[in-house]
Order: sequence, then structure tokens, then C-alpha cells
Amino acid sequence: MTGAALARPMSFLPGAGQPWLGANFWSRSGGPRMWTHYDPALVRRELRVLAEHGLTMTRSFFYWPDFQPEPDRLDEACLAHFADFLDAHREAGMTTVPTFIVGHMSGENWDPVWRAGRDLYRDVWFVARQAWYVRELTARFHRHPAVAGWLLSNEVPIYGGEAPHEVIAAWAQILIDAIRAAGATQPVSVGDGAWGVETTGHDSGYRIRDLAPLVQFIGPHVYRMETDPIRQHLKAAFIAELCHVGQRPVVLEEFGVTDAYVSAEGAATYYRQQLYNTLLAGVTGWIAWNNTDFDDLAHQRPYSHHPFEMHFGITDSTGAPKPALRELARFAADLEAMDAGGLHRAPAGAALVVPSHLAEDYPFTQQAERTVIVDVSEQAYAAAHAAHLPVAIEREHADGGVREGYRLYLVPSVKQLCGPTWRQLRSLAASGAVVYASYCAGEAPEQRGPWWTDTAELFGARIDSAYGLVEPIEDEVVELTMTAALGTLQPGDRLRVRAAGTPDGRAYLPVVVTDGQVLAVDAQGRPALVGRRHGAGWAVLGTYPLEYLAARRGRVNPEETWRLYDALAALAGVRRPVALDDPAVFVDVLEHADGRRFAVFVSQHPQPVQVPATCADGALVGLDGVPSPVVALAGYGATVRAIR
Repeated sequence: MTGAALARPMSFLPGAGQPWLGANFWSRSGGPRMWTHYDPALVRRELRVLAEHGLTMTRSFFYWPDFQPEPDRLDEACLAHFADFLDAHREAGMTTVPTFIVGHMSGENWDPVWRAGRDLYRDVWFVARQAWYVRELTARFHRHPAVAGWLLSNEVPIYGGEAPHEVIAAWAQILIDAIRAAGATQPVSVGDGAWGVETTGHDSGYRIRDLAPLVQFIGPHVYRMETDPIRQHLKAAFIAELCHVGQRPVVLEEFGVTDAYVSAEGAATYYRQQLYNTLLAGVTGWIAWNNTDFDDLAHQRPYSHHPFEMHFGITDSTGAPKPALRELARFAADLEAMDAGGLHRAPAGAALVVPSHLAEDYPFTQQAERTVIVDVSEQAYAAAHAAHLPVAIEREHADGGVREGYRLYLVPSVKQLCGPTWRQLRSLAASGAVVYASYCAGEAPEQRGPWWTDTAELFGARIDSAYGLVEPIEDEVVELTMTAALGTLQPGDRLRVRAAGTPDGRAYLPVVVTDGQVLAVDAQGRPALVGRRHGAGWAVLGTYPLEYLAARRGRVNPEETWRLYDALAALAGVRRPVALDDPAVFVDVLEHADGRRFAVFVSQHPQPVQVPATCADGALVGLDGVPSPVVALAGYGATVRAIR
């Protein structure tokens, strides 16, 4: 069997030693206007509450209109208040990451009065004023021990708009050069939210691959909303996996919920799920949005017109801890117990392949197709979690090719893959890997046939579709019946997935089997899974876009694609270090540099459960050393066990 398991990305901020765990900070004395309504005693009380709950840092903001009231002048009163703010962090044993270009905040954009409509990125004079501002602020504060890093901006695509990626990278380079010219050595990032083409399929100009050489960490901001609870709980984790393309530490720079949208219990659930799932996705920093509620600022913009923004706090408007802060405190205790600065992810024997058409500049690539790639990959990620299958997100290389060395390659609901990659998959199977690909017509009406090659040679099945037409899935529930054994699936076993999608996407691939083996048929007796042996390995074709169908449904997970992934993993001999039977309890393993190992369990059950679990080469014990072969989890709970 080819390969065994390959490392998954997880790296830490240079010089930090331990993960960042903190909150985005505006004092409730003024929100964004805190620097002109500064209350030093209140700031210290606010920081003390955070520190008492295990938080070690904040992200702070130079509100631009106040700090640079004229093109060549900084406001000395604001500077004095920020200096005191840094001293307050030092007193609390905390650090902060200041943010420079703060023109957008919580649903409103604010310009310095002298901007006069100038382009943020391309007006030479205006960029020079920004660089001066950044350099002067850095020179004032970079020697303060409370400064842990720097951010250029806050969600600047909302404020400055989109631009060609070369322009964005040049703008970022100029401002980062200004930071370094002032003598700062702390880590720097952009603050854009990582909302570019690599994570969304939409090219705003903020490309992670362009910016990564300039920065020391990537900082996604995750507030996306879902139709499925499990996809919602894995949302930030999946985005973090996509951010690893930058080969930099990933810090969840903003995440959180407003009480206007959820109950206190719902907010606690959201925080718990995001924290533990992103830890398992290789995130090494978490900065909650935000430290406090702003009930006393209902009259002040942006809260006057975006009142839900008043209640994102992890403390209320009196400073009392809310359930979200208690979740952060519990997470902080688990990080400390594991000595998180020495952790890395257990290697993975399976790869989830993301087509290069998501992010490469191929001619005539359509936004709709990129969106489908993101959505089906995310749904496949959820199915892999339900199968307790640790996967690595592997991006196809530009113009073809994927990293070799895995036992299992999952290519879910794929329309586009480069020609050389199809041929490489055949050689990977011949070397002993199991390769699985399912068909998807995509959602764009143009060129909606499969962009595949060597299909008959790889899968032993010839495509039998008519030109210009897709074959619609007319059944409301797609039922696949196994006709041969496949890993843990036996003849007669059935997989059921509800159909969904657009008229273009809700389609199956008709095939004529040549020298492959029919492994499963649909309700009409047509081939649904076809396998072909290649030496020591296998190639398995899915003629139904199971992942796409599930991705277009709400409240669908865990759906039965996980059973197929479980069977493929068994066929491939993929090692899963922790075994359990419940698809609604996720588990993955973190390893410490000193040899310790930890299993992290995250439940998707709304009610408490007890789950028997076994380890391939050890026993589960609590962090207190008590044996724990049965793992008890609260509703939507998370817990850590050591493996000994």
C-alpha cells in the first residue's frame, strides 16, 4: 500500500511560545470613540475580567478619523490614551495587537475628513499619508512590551473596496515596509479577514498566496451563516483549513455571535464548537468578537442603526461574564493542560482534494463553479468528520498534480480537474492508493459536461451521456444498493441521500461499464459505484454527486455519505487512532513534541451522550489521569482525553 500518513499544517506565531487567546477590544465607555471618551479605570476593570478568565491578549484599534485628524498630524491626546492602554495591558499581564487603518467598524465606514474620495490603494499621495501614519504610530509604540503584533487594517475590503491582486499586494507591502522601517519586529498581518478567492471562490484582490510572503500569520474573520448545524459548527474550521495555503500560522482573528440572534446557551454552543473544531483544524490563535456589550451606546453610530452590533460581547454592559467568556475560560484551561505551544496535529492518511479551478487564473473560469467547489468540499469535510476520518485538505497544483503519499484520495462531486491530475490518480492507484471521485455537472449552464480524462482507463467505465444535456435525478431520495463488498459496506447495504440542487447540478452520470466492477446500483438498476483494481490499489467512481446533493440541503448532516467514506478508508487501510460508532461525535488527535497525545471529542448531539471509544495503541484517560473508556459529553459538548 502506497504511503501511510502525511503531516497536516499547524504552526505557531514566531516568538509567541503559546497560542493567542483573547478578544477584540473596544471599551464600553465609547466603542470606536473610546479614545475621545477614555476612562483608564474602566479599561483596567475590563481587562481584569478577561485576564481572570484565562485570556492573554486583545486586538485593539487606532480609530483612524481620531488618530490622524490631518494628513500630517497625529492627535496627541489619543496617543496618550493609547499609551495608557498599553500600560494597562502590562499591569494585567496581557498583550495587544494594534490595528492601523480602522475606517470600517461594525456596519459603518468612517473616513478621515481629509480623504476627499481618494483611492485607498492607488492614489500615491494618499498611500504615502497612510505609510506615514503607520510608521509614526509604530515608532511611538513598538518598544512597549505589551505590543504582541500589528495589523494593517480592519476588514479593509469593505472599506477600500476590491482591486487587482497586484495592487493590493503592493499597498500591503508599502505599509508593512513602514512598520519595519520604524523598527518593529513583532508579527504582522493584514486584517482583511481572509475573504479572498482561496476561501470563497471570489477574487477580491486579497489573495492569501500573494500576501503570505509579506506577513507572519493569516487571520480569517468568520461570521458566515449556514442552513445545516454541523456545517455551521465546522465552518470556521474548514475556512482555516483553506487558509493553510499561505503556509503561515492561522489565527481566528474574529469570530463571535450577537445575543440578538441566539440565546445565551446558543452562544456558548457556538463558541465551544468553533474553539475546539478550529484547534483540530490547526488554528493557533483565537480572538473573540468582542470584549463587551454596548447597551449605553444605543444612540451612537454604528449601534444606532445596527443595534444587533451592541451585543456581541463576551461580557455584558456591566462587565459581568457571559457564557461565551466561560467557554473561553474552559478552553484556556484545556490549552494549558495540554501545553498547547508544543502541539501538532496527528498525520492524516486521507486527502480531500480541492480542484485548482477554485483559485487559479484559468481562462473563462466562472464564479458559480468556484462556489460549487467550496460548497462540495465543505460538505465532504463534514462527511469525513462523521466517518472519524482525519483528512488533509490538499489543493491540486496549478495545471495539475497533487501531493503523493496518502492511502486514500477523495475527489468529491468534481466537475473540473486538470488533465495531468487524472493521469496521476491512475498512477497513485497503481501504487496502492484508493482513489474515489464522484461526478458533478456543476451549476453553470456552459460546458457542463465532466472535465475529465482517461475515465475508462481509471475507473473501467465509459461515459454514456448525450452532448449538451444532463441526465436529471428525478428521485427525491437517491438510493444506492451495494452489489459487492466495499470495505465496511456489504452486498445489500443501502445508502440514501435526498436529492437537491439546480436543474444543471441535480444530475447523474450515465456510464457503460467496461472492465470495471459494479459495486452499487441506483433504484433503476444503473451503475452508481464502479470500481477498478490497479495493482495493489483501487479507483472508485461515484456516478451521483452525493456531496453536492447534501451541500444543497439544509439540516442534512450527518448524512450517509460518511458511510461510503468509512468504507473507502477501510479498503485503503487508513489508520484511525480513535474508534467510535457515533457519526454525530467527532474526534481527532493532537500530538505533543514531548510524546504525549490527546484525543479531542466534539459532540453534534443537542442532548448529553456517553460514547464508548477505543484507541488503536493506547487507552483513554482524563486530563486528571482517571481511565475514561466511555466519554461523557454534554449537549454539543467538547472534551479532551489523554491517550496512554
